[in-house]
Amino acid sequence: MLKAFKIWFHQGKQYIPDVTTTDVPGIFRGRPEITDAKVDEDALCNLCPMDAISAHPLRIDLGRCSFCGECAFACPGKIRFTKDYKIAHNTREGLIVAEGDNKPFVLDADSIRSEIRRLFGRSLKLRQVSAGGDNSCEMELNATGNVNFDIGRFGIDFVASPRHADGIVVTGPISENMAAPLVDAYNATPDPKIVILAGTDAISGGLFVDSPAIDRSVLKDWHIDLYVPGNPVHPLTFVNGVLSLLGRKNR
Repeated sequence: MLKAFKIWFHQGKQYIPDVTTTDVPGIFRGRPEITDAKVDEDALCNLCPMDAISAHPLRIDLGRCSFCGECAFACPGKIRFTKDYKIAHNTREGLIVAEGDNKPFVLDADSIRSEIRRLFGRSLKLRQVSAGGDNSCEMELNATGNVNFDIGRFGIDFVASPRHADGIVVTGPISENMAAPLVDAYNATPDPKIVILAGTDAISGGLFVDSPAIDRSVLKDWHIDLYVPGNPVHPLTFVNGVLSLLGRKNR
């Protein structure tokens, strides 16, 4: 009984009536806000194990951030993590939060390919590829189809084969052993295709970026349509990111 109350206290009520406007229950960390308070920025940079923080001016790269919150614990007057889960972006630069820039994320409309909304605005089939992932992002993506998030109601579904897909969702840092299978899945997906990187590992390599077992060269010639940060990705972040890319609203 005590364990059940502990879970409820940390996670809150799980019922989500509207995935685009809900407040995230529990201890979720979303978009950070950085104030102009004076701190030792170099020491703050050294604190981050992901090298996600840069100084002068202070910036946090959500494509590298693990959302551990250590920077906010060390400097609560400088950094605060909000519960804003709409943190996906269609440009890599759009994932960088700078000091004093506390506006909500908005996709760069000029960078969205016209065929995406024209062809996939009402129906989108995705093939998820775990390229050396630890199963955390994979589990969260699986949760997008449950009764709470129900991504299928928007015409968005995960399929078993890239030949049946309109795009691929990559999770994991892309290990050397998974680089070739990932390319195979990409090539098997009909054109035009969408490419989504889901999670810190997929976006930047995460903690494994300098490992000799990682081969991210497969991404250099691909156009990435959406970056969905998180470690792991929250279902609400993924659902809302894809809806924004498609120009869709909740219904």
